[in-house]
Parts: sequence; C-alpha cells; structure tokens
Amino acid sequence: MKSALKVIGIDPGLAETGFGIVQGSGSRIGDYTFGTIRTSKAETLPDRLHYIFSELSSVLNSQKPDLMVIEDIFSLKKYPKSGIALGKVCGVILLACSQCGITTMEVPVREVKRILTGNGKATKRQMERAVRHFLKRDTPITPSHASDAIALALVGIFRRA
Repeated sequence: MKSALKVIGIDPGLAETGFGIVQGSGSRIGDYTFGTIRTSKAETLPDRLHYIFSELSSVLNSQKPDLMVIEDIFSLKKYPKSGIALGKVCGVILLACSQCGITTMEVPVREVKRILTGNGKATKRQMERAVRHFLKRDTPITPSHASDAIALALVGIFRRA
C-alpha cells in the first residue's frame, strides 16, 4: 500500500480564497482541515494579493503538503475583468507554492465536478454533499470556497493513488 499523501486544494478568489488539506491514499481519506483567506475591498489590489500570499505561505509552511491542486483559471464572457483578477490571485498562489517547493497541478472545475459527482455541471450544493460523503462528515462544510478547495485536494489524492 502506498503511503498517505498530504494535498492542499486551493479555490482562488480575490475576496475569498478557500483552502482544504486532505491526507490519504487512494479512496482512503484520513485527516482533513479547511479554511478561507478573506480580503477587504477597502484594501488596494497589491495589499490584497500580498495578504493572500502571506497567509497561504504560512499555511504551506506549517502544513507542508506534498502537492497543491488549484482550480484552473476561467473567465466569464460577461465579466472579463474578473478573469484577469483571478489570474493575479493564481499568480501569487503559484509563487507561494514554488517558494515552498510544492509541486502544483491545475484542474478545470468541470473535471473536478465530474470526478466527484459524475456530472461536470454539478451545483455547489451537489459538490459539497459529495465532498462530505468522501470525508464521512455529517455537518456542512462552509463557506463553499472551502468545500470546493477540499474537492480539489481529493482529486489530487485520487490521481496520485
């Protein structure tokens, strides 16, 4: 049997970046933790990016994951500037991982949904329920950014099994 892998999943966002850390091997999931890094609209963009970088670096240094799985960047036609901001957030996340020597993997959100629920168009609620099922957890995981981040970490565990 392979040894347990520790994977951090990141659901990037400028207002809220969710993270979830899962330890396991194959379909055997052990310990997990999750949280959200929140920034204020009152702060400047550079300050918000610096805060995300600093907080995530702290998590990475204390948790020492083997792998980081981040949601691949996407942009909605209706809101092209949000894709640009998301790209900046992803840049500081990738930098933090590189500085900590952590291997990274980018996975499209539809692929994560398909792997965990069998449906690439699953709703946030369906995803959260699927994540709870894999973790054998009864209580809801909130906010949704944290649940999505755990989903990404689970995909990392499954792919490395």
